[in-house]
Amino acid sequence: MRQTDVSAELDFSSTTPEPEVYPVRGVIDEITIRDLGVIAEAVLPLGPGFTAVTGETGAGKTMVVQALGLLMGERAVAGQVRVGRAQSWVEGRWRIPTVGPVADRVNDAGGQIDELGAGETGVDELGADGPRAGEPGPGRLGELILSRSVSGEGRSRAIVGGRSAPVGVLSELGERLVVVHGQSDQLRLRSSTQQRLALDRFAGAEFRALLEKYEAEFRGWQELRRERDELVSQREDRLREADALRTAVTEIELVGPESGEDVALAERASRLTNLEDLRVAAAGAREAVSSDELDGRPDTVSLLDSALRQLERVSAHDGALEPIVESLASASFLVAEISTQLSSYLAELDTDGGAELDDVQERRAELSVLARKYGPSLDDVIGFFASAGPRLLELDNDSDRIDELSAAVSEAESLVLDLAARLTAGRVRAAEQLSALVSGELAALAMGGSQLMVEVTEGVEPTPSGRDTVTFLLASHEGAEPRPLGKGASGGELSRIMLAIEVVLAATDPVPTFVFDEVDAGVGGASAIEIGRRLARLALGSQVIVVTHLAQVAAFATNHLSVVKDSEGAVTESSVQQLRGEERVAEMARLLSGLPDSESGLAHARELIELAAESRRQWQS
Repeated sequence: MRQTDVSAELDFSSTTPEPEVYPVRGVIDEITIRDLGVIAEAVLPLGPGFTAVTGETGAGKTMVVQALGLLMGERAVAGQVRVGRAQSWVEGRWRIPTVGPVADRVNDAGGQIDELGAGETGVDELGADGPRAGEPGPGRLGELILSRSVSGEGRSRAIVGGRSAPVGVLSELGERLVVVHGQSDQLRLRSSTQQRLALDRFAGAEFRALLEKYEAEFRGWQELRRERDELVSQREDRLREADALRTAVTEIELVGPESGEDVALAERASRLTNLEDLRVAAAGAREAVSSDELDGRPDTVSLLDSALRQLERVSAHDGALEPIVESLASASFLVAEISTQLSSYLAELDTDGGAELDDVQERRAELSVLARKYGPSLDDVIGFFASAGPRLLELDNDSDRIDELSAAVSEAESLVLDLAARLTAGRVRAAEQLSALVSGELAALAMGGSQLMVEVTEGVEPTPSGRDTVTFLLASHEGAEPRPLGKGASGGELSRIMLAIEVVLAATDPVPTFVFDEVDAGVGGASAIEIGRRLARLALGSQVIVVTHLAQVAAFATNHLSVVKDSEGAVTESSVQQLRGEERVAEMARLLSGLPDSESGLAHARELIELAAESRRQWQS
């Protein structure tokens, strides 16, 4: 076919993805990358539909996936920063519903979703036939901007809806917005855990609600078992603790300590120990103040009285003496009062303090023993005594508590086992359906005769996810013995199986955006065409972004981006171009033959594009 004829028939100028209407769950409109790996600066226009990303080896196609990974909260690595730059930066613009779990999480993080008009969203109300199960109801689409920067030292910063946020928020949003499949996912697909998760996704919303209930009941059952087993294993220790507490309570009760008693006794002991010195000092002071002895020596009271009488006789002649007379009178009264206080103190002194001192020291010794055992202070002893009662009551009730917990454990176990049985039944039903549907998809992916068998084996002991082991088996041709995927499937077959599973799962558990990083590795020819066709079908309900090296896959894209490498400078630099018209045909020819201007390659490229266009026309009719 001549180039002019095909160009006349096909419209390569359109850059608008098909369909125009944005899916209910939202899509990535655009990603901007700066100084990430070999990409200096690039803007990736995406939007709904199927976007293919192609380019030469080493051009940096995987940087597109890495950029999206950063926006989804994946670990930042300093080596991702472009050589000679201080930091790399990625920004993504999403169109998502303004109501729903994603919007709620953005609001919780302090971010904002900018509402868009009907002309911008492509729809007035989301979903003419109503949302699918688990999706938000009618509302409007808004624009959410997520960005992430990574410094040369590996430090990163996340922005969610215009506000700084922990990177973990990006991870939470990413789980709801994007599913990424790379070649490493083929390895994960061989994991029994991943196979069980895939089956559980397919089983539907009602099954997932049952699984959540089971998980909650399982955690409660395990907690009850842990508490009971801990009480049983520590019973001897707790019995010894109870005996020690009873001994302590009895000992403290016998002594009966009071708060502050030790301080008061220390003061009393000091007084009694120095009783004679106190008596001699107090008696001497009283004699000096007011003496009862008739030895003719004047005391303080007598001297003050004498001074007061002398001044009183002459104070009438000079008013200046009046305040002095008043002060002498006050001093005389005060000294007389001191004399009385000293007499009272001497009267109160115990004339036989030896016996009382022995009692005080004995009491102090008792309190000291308690302080050493249960202190260090007497207040600590009193506090220990106050807490010992409730603790002793708790320990004495261990047997009753163990009996209560044993009954609760038995009841919880019965419920867990019942729910586990219901999970098994649900998984068995879902396994039959998933086997049939995926096998049908495999036939369409040039694996005719291959059968995927999902085997559910019920175990004995419950686990956090039930009692089942899920195994994906592949019978590569009719009559072949089914073998586990890890042993019976090549890399190319795993790619197609993974795609078939996602196509089937999308019908029951839709995801807004799928990203496939060289999911077509190890595939070629007719198989590649079928992979492209299935990706295009998947894009009818979800946004699909595929990094590919196969023209057979890229032909089905409604948006084609090419990563272009420039090695002329000291450092390799790549950019991203949106291809249309003859540019796209040339890139397809390069993918096919390695030559962008090969006549046979160009003809083959146009043939593939026409094949993809015809498939879309059939789906839309």
